[in-house]
Order: sequence, then structure tokens, then C-alpha cells
Amino acid sequence: MRSDKLHETLLPKRLALPVFASDALSSVAYAPDEILLTLGLAGGALAMTHSWKIALAVVFVMAVVVASYRQNVRAYPSGGGDYEVATVNLGPRAGLTVASALLVDYVLTVAVSISSGVQNAANAFGFVRGHEAPVAVVVVVLLTAMNLRGVRESGKAFAIPTYLFMVTIIGMALVGFVRQSLGRLPEAESASLTLAPEEGYEALGSLALAFLLLRAFSSGCAALTGVEAISNGVPAFQKPKSRNAATTLLLMGAISITMLISMVTLARMTNVHFAEDPAVQLLRDGVPVGEDYVQDTVMGQVAKAVFDGFGPGVVLVSIVTGLILVLAANTAFNGFPVLGSILARDGFLPRQLHTRGDRLA
Repeated sequence: MRSDKLHETLLPKRLALPVFASDALSSVAYAPDEILLTLGLAGGALAMTHSWKIALAVVFVMAVVVASYRQNVRAYPSGGGDYEVATVNLGPRAGLTVASALLVDYVLTVAVSISSGVQNAANAFGFVRGHEAPVAVVVVVLLTAMNLRGVRESGKAFAIPTYLFMVTIIGMALVGFVRQSLGRLPEAESASLTLAPEEGYEALGSLALAFLLLRAFSSGCAALTGVEAISNGVPAFQKPKSRNAATTLLLMGAISITMLISMVTLARMTNVHFAEDPAVQLLRDGVPVGEDYVQDTVMGQVAKAVFDGFGPGVVLVSIVTGLILVLAANTAFNGFPVLGSILARDGFLPRQLHTRGDRLA
């Protein structure tokens, strides 16, 4: 494609949401795990009584961050995002520090998302077990190839799975809340077990408890992963770029918050127990369950409870969760080149990186 065709690759909001927000939306799959995992160190009672408070604190921070980025995309529409904000207001050294962190973050996003997605796939497809690393490499190569076709093409490819994930999780939440209101929501598979505190966490003082709650909050802030991607990708939006980016940010924040609160609430309703060391911490009749016990993720346990007696629903949740974790890596494929191009323009990376390829990627 010629450079004068650039406008044809720009994204409308309906495609920009799955392209740039898949990373942030996918964090719903593991943020509740992180909250319950940390609180579970002190036993099941603490997790039940404080998980919703931690979730509300995370939601508050997410709302502040989304509101801030909505201002950023209007004030700094060039796509530099945090790099441009830091450079303009604090100087080039601060800007380079932020840019370095973002570039590393994009690489780690691909590594973590692909690894998590392949692990979820291994739970559903036995032939993947034992071959996770080669499968992950193949998936990264496929993502690279798809993105080299251009942003618009990859947006179309990823739109359906991302929207399917949103509809599935929100639909599962609605079914769960209806069943709860009718008194028909079963408990999770781990509800019959006792979650014992880890050694050293049996009797926490008020100061130690405060630090544990802060740690749970910090872990739960994994839900904010990927929120910055839209501010770095403003140039990829159709005109008016800033307004479309701000609207997409608002949609992403609202959907993420809705799904996170729903998952934590359903985990409490179904009495999910989630442990750092399930073989030791989870007790059945006072006896540890042992190494043979397989602990499903929080989302997996909730899905089995909500869709009790309806196997296809559980399978659908597992598949779309694995897909969204893989597709979350696409956020990096859209954000890294844009930021790299801006750094090349400013003379901090090889100038060749400033030039778009013949497919405008």
C-alpha cells in the first residue's frame, strides 16, 4: 500500500476497542485470582470479608487512571502517551525513563499473555501439555504475521474473539446473579474445603494485616494492565482522533470495571477458596488435600458453579478466556511500533524505525 492510503488503515471505535483494549479486558481473567491469592495467605475468612473492599479500591484507581488518560489523549494526540507527557513536563531524561519502561512492558505483555493463554489451552486440549513453549513461539509468529498485514486487518481478526469474551463474561455474570436471586446458585467446587492460613500468617497483628491488605490491593491492580495502550495509539484512530480515543477509553474502563466487580462478587457468592499452595492450605475434614488436587482458576470455578449442569457454558468460558489472553499480546504489537517510531523521530532509536513499512505497519 502507498503512504497516501494511510487513512484506509485507520481504526473506527468498534475495531479500536478490541485492538487496543484486549490487554486491559483480559486482566479480568487473572486480577480476581491475584486478590484472593494474597488474602488467602491469612485464611479463608479474610478473603471473604475483604475481597470486595480490595476490588472497590482497585476500581477507584482504574476510574482515576481512565479519566486521566482521557485528558491525555486530548492534550497529547501524537501517540507518545506517557513518553510525551513526561518529556514535555519533566524533561527528556524522565521521558526516556518512561519510554524504556513502556518498551520493556510491551515485550513482557507478549510473554505473559501468550504464556497464560497457552496454559489455559493446555487445560482444554491435552496435546498442548508438555509442548507449551513451542506452541507459544508459533502463536507469537502468527501474531507477527497478522500484524504485518496492517493494523486494520488485525483489528478485524481480533474483534470477534474480544467481543465474544465480553459477551460471555457479562452473560455469565447475569446468569449468576439471576440464579442467586432465585436461590439456585450452587457453591464452587472449593467451597466445601477449608482454606487454612500459610505458616507464619496464623495470627497477624494490625500492622501486618494492613500490609497484607495493601499487598492484595497492589496485586489486584493487575486489572490496570494495558490501560495506557489507547493513549499510545491515538494516531491509529479515525478522525476526530482524540475524541474517538477518549470515547474508546471510557468504553474500555466501563466494561473492565463491570466485569471485575462481577467476577469478585460471584466468587464471594459461590464461596470460592483460592490458595497459593492448595496442596497444603486447602483442607478436607481437617486434612490437606495433597498434590493430586487440581485447583482451577477463580474464573474456572465460578463458571462451573454458574453453569452447573450446562457443560458447553463452561467450555465456552475456558475457550474465550484462553483466546483473550493470547490476543492481549496484540496490544503490544500495536503500541510498541508507534512508540518506537516516535523515539526514532526524536533521535533515541535508529531512524529507520520512524519509517512505515509498505503495509503501513
